[in-house]
Amino acid sequence: MTREAVLALAPDEASAKAARGLISPAKWPLLGHDAQAAWGECQGSGSKPYQTQVDLSGPVFKCSCPSRKFPCKHGLALLLMRAQEPQRFSTTGAPPAWVSAWLDGRRERAEKQAQKDVQKQEQRQAAAAAGEDAAPPAASADATARQAKRWQRIEAGLQELSRWLAERVSQGLATPPAGGAAEWRTMGARLVDAQAGALAGWLQAAGAEVDAPARLLARLGRLQLLIDAVARRDALSEAERADVRATLGWPLELDEVLARGEAVDDRWAVLGQIVEEREGRLVERRVWLQGLDSGRRALLLDFSHGTAGFDMPWVSGQVRAGRLVFFPSAAPLRALVEQRGPAEAAPPPDAGDWTAELDRAAAAMAAHPWLPLWPLALQGVLRLHGEQLCLLGPQGRALPLRVPADQVLTLLAVGGGAPVQASGEWNGETLRLLTLRGDDAWQLGRGEGAGR
Repeated sequence: MTREAVLALAPDEASAKAARGLISPAKWPLLGHDAQAAWGECQGSGSKPYQTQVDLSGPVFKCSCPSRKFPCKHGLALLLMRAQEPQRFSTTGAPPAWVSAWLDGRRERAEKQAQKDVQKQEQRQAAAAAGEDAAPPAASADATARQAKRWQRIEAGLQELSRWLAERVSQGLATPPAGGAAEWRTMGARLVDAQAGALAGWLQAAGAEVDAPARLLARLGRLQLLIDAVARRDALSEAERADVRATLGWPLELDEVLARGEAVDDRWAVLGQIVEEREGRLVERRVWLQGLDSGRRALLLDFSHGTAGFDMPWVSGQVRAGRLVFFPSAAPLRALVEQRGPAEAAPPPDAGDWTAELDRAAAAMAAHPWLPLWPLALQGVLRLHGEQLCLLGPQGRALPLRVPADQVLTLLAVGGGAPVQASGEWNGETLRLLTLRGDDAWQLGRGEGAGR
């Protein structure tokens, strides 16, 4: 991996800067690598050095440091040194025991998962050959009863929410609730009790827009639309019902997704990715992909806790052949990885036509009204409009970009006034910039994390 590719893995600019400060030889009493892994011991503030290791097939990182960022500065520094000064790494002898044990564990888990994938594929093929439905068998009477009971709780909770929303609108959106912010939290807690916990986050986001009545009304309108959709769910298509369930926080089991979802084989390019920390040390990662042959867009949504990290790494600008299985949806976007091949030396996809890109986003958000984000890949020129950084396109079009304030000048310098290819997350109002590519290489435009 090149120096630029390593730095693109950093969760934020602070981690990249810290990693660059750790490449001094005095800090690494042990360095080694082979074709499979790189490892080292980095002297920190404690008496024992941190044990840092990287599986190069990913890359996948592990470190004994207490950092909650992934990868940590030690893992990044290890790969930076390997990219810049490979002669510092020993190539003689076997890896230390702590490296071998970790690699063996990863290999065993991968083999077991591969066996499960083969078995599932054989079962689907056998069912298709026999003319049978490859979907899982019908739910048992107990499961059906549990689902019916949950729908009853959700309906009761949404009826209360509908009354509460009507009261807010009748009082006027410019008039804050008598209970202030606590009233929004109380209503959210009731939705959690009604097994529609995901809507608590929607209410929290709406409560933060009390000073922007137009945006507040739009958020409340989508909530009322969901209330109406639940009431007439039997008249919806299967894909629309899947969107309603997911918006309520009632997801499908992964095995059910693999059995029912649409499978797409393609070469998938990483348009961009972002890692954010949520409450309770929960870490969310969103990876946005584009099929080079199909043109399909996909979202890989993963979660980890604390410093556990993610077993399946992705590098912005990288291309991998593989099979994705999409969650049922009226606007299929989220997907699971069923098969993934090695990284390919392929150029990233060209940015799309502005009209086609925005029309596709509008169509997706119309089909799935609660879809929070859609990936855009556009070519344009970076310009400042007052203090707002924008991407200028053809016919005078401009999209406001969401980037950290301390990166605006850097991104303008990367663009240099020439056309660039930008990829990011579109929420209908702003484009959160994730990657920016000029003539030379991918540059990471890191968004600020939630809660920072």
